[in-house]
Amino acid sequence: MHEETILWHLGSMTFHAKTLVMTWMVMVVILLFVLLGVRNLTSGKPGKMQNVLEWMIDFVRKLVSDNMDLEKARPLLGYLLTLILFVFVSNMFGLLPNFTLNLFHNVEFAQLNKIFEGASWMSPTADINTTVALALLTMVLVVRMGIKYQGSHYFKHFLEPHPVFVLIHGIDMISKPMTLAFRLFGNIYAGEILISVILMLPGVWVFGGILPDTIWLAFSIFIGAIQSYVFTVLTTAYVAQAVGEE
Repeated sequence: MHEETILWHLGSMTFHAKTLVMTWMVMVVILLFVLLGVRNLTSGKPGKMQNVLEWMIDFVRKLVSDNMDLEKARPLLGYLLTLILFVFVSNMFGLLPNFTLNLFHNVEFAQLNKIFEGASWMSPTADINTTVALALLTMVLVVRMGIKYQGSHYFKHFLEPHPVFVLIHGIDMISKPMTLAFRLFGNIYAGEILISVILMLPGVWVFGGILPDTIWLAFSIFIGAIQSYVFTVLTTAYVAQAVGEE
Protein backbone atom coordinates (compact mmCIF):
# COMPACT_ATOMS: atom_id res chain seq x y z
CA MET A 1 0.00 0.00 0.00
CA HIS A 2 1.29 3.50 0.84
CA GLU A 3 4.91 3.64 2.01
CA GLU A 4 5.88 5.11 5.35
CA THR A 5 5.59 8.88 5.66
CA ILE A 6 8.86 10.68 4.90
CA LEU A 7 9.44 13.64 7.21
CA TRP A 8 11.65 16.69 6.94
CA HIS A 9 12.58 18.56 10.11
CA LEU A 10 13.35 22.26 10.32
CA GLY A 11 13.89 23.37 13.88
CA SER A 12 10.77 22.41 15.81
CA MET A 13 8.70 22.10 12.61
CA THR A 14 7.97 18.84 10.79
CA PHE A 15 6.99 18.58 7.13
CA HIS A 16 5.63 15.72 5.03
CA ALA A 17 8.40 15.61 2.45
CA LYS A 18 6.63 13.78 -0.36
CA THR A 19 3.54 15.95 -0.05
CA LEU A 20 5.66 19.10 -0.28
CA VAL A 21 7.65 17.88 -3.29
CA MET A 22 4.51 16.80 -5.15
CA THR A 23 2.82 20.12 -4.29
CA TRP A 24 5.76 22.03 -5.78
CA MET A 25 5.54 19.87 -8.90
CA VAL A 26 1.80 20.57 -9.18
CA MET A 27 2.47 24.31 -8.92
CA VAL A 28 5.09 24.07 -11.69
CA VAL A 29 2.62 22.23 -13.94
CA ILE A 30 -0.07 24.89 -13.35
CA LEU A 31 2.38 27.74 -13.98
CA LEU A 32 3.54 26.15 -17.24
CA PHE A 33 -0.07 25.61 -18.32
CA VAL A 34 -1.01 29.24 -17.65
CA LEU A 35 2.17 30.59 -19.28
CA LEU A 36 1.50 28.54 -22.39
CA GLY A 37 -2.08 29.82 -22.41
CA VAL A 38 -1.06 33.48 -22.33
CA ARG A 39 2.17 33.21 -24.33
CA ASN A 40 0.58 34.34 -27.59
CA LEU A 41 -2.39 36.14 -26.08
CA THR A 42 -4.60 37.70 -28.73
CA SER A 43 -8.09 39.15 -29.07
CA GLY A 44 -8.31 37.66 -32.56
CA LYS A 45 -8.18 33.95 -33.31
CA PRO A 46 -6.80 32.34 -30.14
CA GLY A 47 -4.52 29.32 -30.06
CA LYS A 48 -5.48 25.97 -28.54
CA MET A 49 -3.94 26.65 -25.13
CA GLN A 50 -5.54 30.10 -24.94
CA ASN A 51 -8.87 28.51 -25.87
CA VAL A 52 -8.57 26.02 -23.03
CA LEU A 53 -7.59 28.70 -20.52
CA GLU A 54 -10.42 31.00 -21.62
CA TRP A 55 -12.88 28.11 -21.37
CA MET A 56 -11.77 27.46 -17.79
CA ILE A 57 -12.11 31.15 -16.90
CA ASP A 58 -15.62 31.26 -18.40
CA PHE A 59 -16.48 28.03 -16.56
CA VAL A 60 -15.46 29.49 -13.19
CA ARG A 61 -17.20 32.80 -13.94
CA LYS A 62 -20.42 30.94 -14.80
CA LEU A 63 -20.08 28.86 -11.65
CA VAL A 64 -19.77 32.00 -9.54
CA SER A 65 -22.55 33.94 -11.30
CA ASP A 66 -24.95 31.05 -10.67
CA ASN A 67 -24.40 31.34 -6.93
CA MET A 68 -23.84 35.01 -6.14
CA ASP A 69 -23.59 38.56 -7.42
CA LEU A 70 -20.73 38.55 -9.93
CA GLU A 71 -19.65 42.06 -8.94
CA LYS A 72 -19.09 40.97 -5.36
CA ALA A 73 -17.32 37.81 -6.50
CA ARG A 74 -15.10 39.40 -9.15
CA PRO A 75 -12.08 39.68 -6.80
CA LEU A 76 -12.44 35.94 -6.10
CA LEU A 77 -12.30 34.73 -9.70
CA GLY A 78 -8.51 34.45 -9.74
CA TYR A 79 -8.49 32.51 -6.47
CA LEU A 80 -11.30 30.16 -7.53
CA LEU A 81 -9.62 29.47 -10.88
CA THR A 82 -6.37 28.68 -9.05
CA LEU A 83 -8.26 26.52 -6.56
CA ILE A 84 -10.01 24.33 -9.14
CA LEU A 85 -6.78 23.97 -11.15
CA PHE A 86 -4.72 23.08 -8.08
CA VAL A 87 -7.19 20.51 -6.76
CA PHE A 88 -7.71 18.92 -10.19
CA VAL A 89 -4.00 18.64 -11.06
CA SER A 90 -3.23 17.40 -7.53
CA ASN A 91 -5.90 14.71 -7.86
CA MET A 92 -4.38 13.57 -11.17
CA PHE A 93 -0.82 13.32 -9.86
CA GLY A 94 -1.46 10.09 -7.98
CA LEU A 95 -2.57 8.48 -11.25
CA LEU A 96 0.62 9.33 -13.15
CA PRO A 97 3.42 6.77 -13.54
CA ASN A 98 6.78 7.61 -11.99
CA PHE A 99 8.78 9.20 -14.83
CA THR A 100 11.97 9.70 -12.81
CA LEU A 101 13.39 6.39 -14.15
CA ASN A 102 15.18 5.68 -10.84
CA LEU A 103 17.40 8.76 -11.26
CA PHE A 104 17.15 9.35 -7.51
CA HIS A 105 17.76 5.71 -6.57
CA ASN A 106 21.06 6.47 -4.83
CA VAL A 107 20.31 10.07 -3.81
CA GLU A 108 19.96 10.07 -0.04
CA PHE A 109 19.89 13.87 0.22
CA ALA A 110 16.54 14.91 1.71
CA GLN A 111 15.53 11.24 1.22
CA LEU A 112 14.83 11.88 -2.46
CA ASN A 113 15.41 8.18 -3.18
CA LYS A 114 12.42 7.34 -0.97
CA ILE A 115 10.27 10.24 -2.18
CA PHE A 116 10.51 9.17 -5.82
CA GLU A 117 10.37 5.41 -5.36
CA GLY A 118 7.33 3.40 -6.39
CA ALA A 119 5.36 2.87 -9.57
CA SER A 120 3.46 6.16 -9.40
CA TRP A 121 3.57 9.60 -7.86
CA MET A 122 1.38 10.82 -5.03
CA SER A 123 -1.55 13.24 -5.05
CA PRO A 124 -0.97 16.09 -2.57
CA THR A 125 -4.72 15.89 -1.89
CA ALA A 126 -4.22 12.31 -0.67
CA ASP A 127 -2.62 13.92 2.41
CA ILE A 128 -5.12 15.18 4.98
CA ASN A 129 -2.81 18.10 5.80
CA THR A 130 -3.27 19.53 2.29
CA THR A 131 -7.05 19.21 2.26
CA VAL A 132 -7.39 20.65 5.76
CA ALA A 133 -5.24 23.63 4.75
CA LEU A 134 -7.43 24.25 1.68
CA ALA A 135 -10.60 23.92 3.75
CA LEU A 136 -9.35 26.34 6.41
CA LEU A 137 -8.35 28.79 3.69
CA THR A 138 -11.91 28.59 2.37
CA MET A 139 -13.38 29.36 5.78
CA VAL A 140 -11.00 32.29 6.33
CA LEU A 141 -12.18 33.60 2.97
CA VAL A 142 -15.82 33.12 3.97
CA VAL A 143 -15.42 35.10 7.20
CA ARG A 144 -13.34 37.78 5.47
CA MET A 145 -15.92 38.28 2.72
CA GLY A 146 -18.78 38.24 5.21
CA ILE A 147 -17.19 40.99 7.28
CA LYS A 148 -16.27 42.99 4.17
CA TYR A 149 -19.83 43.15 2.83
CA GLN A 150 -21.88 42.99 6.05
CA GLY A 151 -19.55 44.38 8.68
CA SER A 152 -20.43 43.42 12.24
CA HIS A 153 -23.89 42.34 11.03
CA TYR A 154 -22.21 39.20 9.62
CA PHE A 155 -21.98 37.77 13.14
CA LYS A 156 -25.67 38.51 13.77
CA HIS A 157 -26.73 35.36 11.93
CA PHE A 158 -25.07 33.26 14.66
CA LEU A 159 -27.81 34.49 17.01
CA GLU A 160 -30.77 33.90 14.69
CA PRO A 161 -33.55 32.97 15.04
CA HIS A 162 -32.71 32.87 18.77
CA PRO A 163 -29.43 33.33 20.72
CA VAL A 164 -29.66 29.73 21.92
CA PHE A 165 -28.92 28.66 18.32
CA VAL A 166 -25.38 30.06 18.56
CA LEU A 167 -24.17 26.56 19.48
CA ILE A 168 -25.78 25.02 16.40
CA HIS A 169 -24.33 27.73 14.15
CA GLY A 170 -20.93 27.18 15.76
CA ILE A 171 -21.08 23.45 15.05
CA ASP A 172 -22.13 24.23 11.48
CA MET A 173 -19.14 26.56 11.09
CA ILE A 174 -16.75 23.87 12.33
CA SER A 175 -18.32 21.07 10.30
CA LYS A 176 -17.97 22.90 6.97
CA PRO A 177 -14.15 22.77 6.75
CA MET A 178 -14.16 19.24 8.18
CA THR A 179 -16.50 17.93 5.50
CA LEU A 180 -14.61 19.81 2.78
CA ALA A 181 -11.29 18.35 3.91
CA PHE A 182 -12.35 14.77 4.59
CA ARG A 183 -14.52 14.41 1.47
CA LEU A 184 -11.64 15.37 -0.82
CA PHE A 185 -9.01 13.44 1.14
CA GLY A 186 -11.12 10.28 1.45
CA ASN A 187 -11.98 10.05 -2.23
CA ILE A 188 -8.44 10.63 -3.50
CA TYR A 189 -6.68 8.51 -0.88
CA ALA A 190 -9.06 5.61 -1.45
CA GLY A 191 -8.48 5.86 -5.20
CA GLU A 192 -4.71 5.60 -4.77
CA ILE A 193 -5.07 2.63 -2.44
CA LEU A 194 -7.27 0.77 -4.91
CA ILE A 195 -4.88 1.48 -7.79
CA SER A 196 -2.08 0.00 -5.64
CA VAL A 197 -4.21 -3.08 -5.01
CA ILE A 198 -4.97 -3.52 -8.72
CA LEU A 199 -1.27 -3.23 -9.58
CA MET A 200 -0.59 -6.13 -7.19
CA LEU A 201 -3.14 -8.43 -8.83
CA PRO A 202 -1.79 -11.53 -10.62
CA GLY A 203 -0.60 -10.63 -14.10
CA VAL A 204 -2.60 -13.43 -15.73
CA TRP A 205 -5.92 -11.84 -14.81
CA VAL A 206 -7.70 -10.16 -17.75
CA PHE A 207 -4.95 -9.27 -20.23
CA GLY A 208 -2.26 -8.97 -17.61
CA GLY A 209 -4.28 -6.61 -15.44
CA ILE A 210 -4.43 -3.96 -18.17
CA LEU A 211 -8.22 -3.96 -18.44
CA PRO A 212 -9.08 -3.54 -14.72
CA ASP A 213 -6.31 -1.00 -14.25
CA THR A 214 -7.51 1.05 -17.25
CA ILE A 215 -11.12 0.96 -16.08
CA TRP A 216 -10.22 2.07 -12.57
CA LEU A 217 -7.83 4.72 -13.92
CA ALA A 218 -10.61 6.22 -16.03
CA PHE A 219 -12.96 6.13 -13.04
CA SER A 220 -10.33 7.81 -10.85
CA ILE A 221 -9.90 10.62 -13.40
CA PHE A 222 -13.66 11.14 -13.33
CA ILE A 223 -13.72 11.17 -9.51
CA GLY A 224 -10.75 13.57 -9.38
CA ALA A 225 -12.49 15.99 -11.75
CA ILE A 226 -15.76 15.79 -9.82
CA GLN A 227 -14.03 16.39 -6.48
CA SER A 228 -12.25 19.49 -7.78
CA TYR A 229 -15.60 20.78 -9.05
CA VAL A 230 -17.39 20.00 -5.78
CA PHE A 231 -14.72 21.68 -3.66
CA THR A 232 -14.90 24.85 -5.77
CA VAL A 233 -18.71 24.85 -5.87
CA LEU A 234 -18.96 24.52 -2.08
CA THR A 235 -16.36 27.27 -1.58
CA THR A 236 -18.45 29.53 -3.84
CA ALA A 237 -21.68 28.57 -2.05
CA TYR A 238 -20.23 29.27 1.41
CA VAL A 239 -18.96 32.68 0.27
CA ALA A 240 -22.35 33.43 -1.31
CA GLN A 241 -24.06 32.67 2.00
CA ALA A 242 -21.67 34.98 3.84
CA VAL A 243 -22.10 37.98 1.52
CA GLY A 244 -25.83 37.58 0.91
CA GLU A 245 -27.89 40.33 2.47
CA GLU A 246 -30.65 37.89 3.44
